[in-house]
Amino acid sequence: MSHAIEIKDVYKSYGSTLALRGIDLTIKKGEIVAIMGPSGSGKSTLMHCMAGIFLPDKGQVMFADKDLAKLTDNERTTLRRTDFGFVFQFGQLVPELSAIDNVALPLILGGMKRTDAHEKAKPWFVKLHLEGLEERTSAELSGGQAQRVAIARALVSEPQVIFADEPTGSLDSLSGERVMELMTSLARENNVTVVIVTHEPRVAAYADREVIVRDGKVAGKAAHV
Repeated sequence: MSHAIEIKDVYKSYGSTLALRGIDLTIKKGEIVAIMGPSGSGKSTLMHCMAGIFLPDKGQVMFADKDLAKLTDNERTTLRRTDFGFVFQFGQLVPELSAIDNVALPLILGGMKRTDAHEKAKPWFVKLHLEGLEERTSAELSGGQAQRVAIARALVSEPQVIFADEPTGSLDSLSGERVMELMTSLARENNVTVVIVTHEPRVAAYADREVIVRDGKVAGKAAHV
């Protein structure tokens, strides 16, 4: 199994605050990894560096044998639209758009015609049990439905990596379980790497492996059996 992301001796500061202190981490293609740690431990900063949103002060973040810091801003933006998908705690759907337009948005931004983007988006409504909700706005969806729309949006461009930041944080337990089951099963079917940032053990249990971050360092790694 080849590597999806390699992090080599990464440091990141905010002013005088050192958020990451020499992180080394390798994530394999198709692997589901949960990054855990207390608030302020650096886990979200680590995810943002992996996705090329933040650039490290020192060290390397490698994706597909490319050093993200050596790419231009436009190249990193394109990468986040084509090779990376994102699921956030509150979905972050565009409220003015219908569910199907939200799912199709990465394709439309990439230059695909809206009708073609809709055709590619429609099967994800079946896969995520959202049939009949295509024309609803986010205000007309439950929290669990909105989060499943966000997962469809993350997967529609057939990314290599999905970054999920507290993906069940705004959901009740039952909706959260369903979201995690669907996201991880679809990722495995499509051999997509998933990086989950969470403080919840029940969410981390869906991963192949847990990485514990404390005080900006990798404190421990645990493989699930």
